Amino acid sequence: MDTQRELLIEQRVANDAKSPIVAYLLLIFLWGFGVHRMYLGRWMSGLIMLAIWVVGWLMTPILIGWIPVAFVAIWCVIDLLLIPGMIQADKDDIRRRLTI
Repeated sequence: MDTQRELLIEQRVANDAKSPIVAYLLLIFLWGFGVHRMYLGRWMSGLIMLAIWVVGWLMTPILIGWIPVAFVAIWCVIDLLLIPGMIQADKDDIRRRLTI
């Protein structure tokens, strides 16, 4: 019976977990808008990324805007490496909620 419950939990985790393909596509095509972070449940950092990106582009005519734009671009490159860990954390959270 315990094995059956574990199998059901793992099936639920597989069905409810966020898709890495969707996360990567959002990151690649919507780059600095932070939508990939919002999709992965990290709303606050996604909104912060969006705000920095928008403010940066609005300030590019006075040249200082390139600094926040570059910051968000570097953040996005780092997120390319962090997405698998974010998805694993999401799966662990689902698993934890189902085992309680």
